[in-house]
Amino acid sequence: MEVQAKTSFLSISPQKLRLVCDKVRGMGAVQAVTVLQFMPQKGATFVVKTLKSAIANAENNYDLDPDTLIVAQIFADDGPRLKRMKAGARGRYKPRVRRTAHLTIVLQEREGA
Repeated sequence: MEVQAKTSFLSISPQKLRLVCDKVRGMGAVQAVTVLQFMPQKGATFVVKTLKSAIANAENNYDLDPDTLIVAQIFADDGPRLKRMKAGARGRYKPRVRRTAHLTIVLQEREGA
């Protein structure tokens, strides 16, 4: 049984979010929440909230035990880029790009559980 949760339009670069995702891929769901709560990265808070949502989906919608779940897939895709500007010297235009990300987490029951 696969259970998933998605979060869209996160205000963080997907490259930075992938660094956090790589740390918890393949871990147990409850263990991953504990590890993420002690990580200093900004992306860890986004991943924790989405992971807790996926665990709640598994419990409430499919009556699964959280201790038997593992993080089967976790990935961060590009979202839309917000193009902003900053005034530069001599009346010039300095472009700024605010990147956003879409986060997807798929939980699966542990084999033999």
